[in-house]
Amino acid sequence: MKVPAIKFARSSQDGFFPVLRERVDQWFQQQGISQKGGSRMVYKSLGMLALYIAPFALILTGWFTPLQMLVLALLMGIGLAGVGMSVMHDACHGAFSDRPWINRLFSGSMYLLGGNVYNWKVQHNTLHHTFTNIHEADGDIAGRFILRFDKHDPYLGIMRLQFLYGPFLYSLMVMTFHIKDFVQVITWGRQSGAAAFRRELTTLVVSKVFYFGVLLIPYFLLPISFGQWFLGYAVMALVAGFIMASVFQLAHLVEGVDQPLPDQDGKMEKPWADHQLHTTANFARKNKLLNWYVGGLNYQIEHHLFPNICHIHYPAISQIVEQTAREFNLPYHCFDNLSGAYVSHIRTLYALGKP
Repeated sequence: MKVPAIKFARSSQDGFFPVLRERVDQWFQQQGISQKGGSRMVYKSLGMLALYIAPFALILTGWFTPLQMLVLALLMGIGLAGVGMSVMHDACHGAFSDRPWINRLFSGSMYLLGGNVYNWKVQHNTLHHTFTNIHEADGDIAGRFILRFDKHDPYLGIMRLQFLYGPFLYSLMVMTFHIKDFVQVITWGRQSGAAAFRRELTTLVVSKVFYFGVLLIPYFLLPISFGQWFLGYAVMALVAGFIMASVFQLAHLVEGVDQPLPDQDGKMEKPWADHQLHTTANFARKNKLLNWYVGGLNYQIEHHLFPNICHIHYPAISQIVEQTAREFNLPYHCFDNLSGAYVSHIRTLYALGKP
């Protein structure tokens, strides 16, 4: 996989990030705890997986009416999104556990979402986390048909209305995995060599067959039509897609964050860590239930600066990050609540929908 030829300015030894990293390391040493999740993450993950799997098991019993099964499918969507944000995300970053095999095991929960671990690590871990909000380098803000997330992208007249239809299209996130994964594996896998390409393509095909094979069990086992089955699948996928896509958008596509460009030589004006503060935002930090469910993605600043630290520690280290940022006269974008961040996102969609 080819990494964009973009270089960040160097941070001096007395710059923001070296100071911040030392302070965060000292905090963990003083607390005498690991930067990973450990047993707390295992228990939380089992509970989140149960929220996804238990409704499916209840559907298979055949005890429920079609309408009740639809409600269970909705609960599956909520659980599926929770697994993606609270389990898979930390594991793919290696933040779940000190033991690599446990990280690999729980990162495999990505296949339960119908996605692909390899693609996620390339697009999210490498491209998004390195080149956050940079035009044509960060795939997470790349233009998608009639959606304009980047002010440097081409403009279409229909985008004037994207602040209305955009959130509805977010629901397609899970469904798009099924097509986009093949395109990305073919593109990135080939760049990584023939052996890697064959391995990842085989993994992709096997995982997709397993995913749909399991999801189709109710259709063959229960007295329901294919249309009823597809409606249940659609409800699950649309609910999960809307939740995950919306949460990710609130971190980088809100008012106040930057979308800077490199110069003609591919050099960025700011050091990498400073760049993260200018392009990332937190929201609803005091909402403990939200923080638990979204896996600390409301502490996106801390996550971008320390992706290898488990999200259960973000509330504590956020105080250190914010204080250090203020000392270095750097921004610390933060919305007090979820509604404020969402309104700001809609305003940003509206602004990007103008020529």
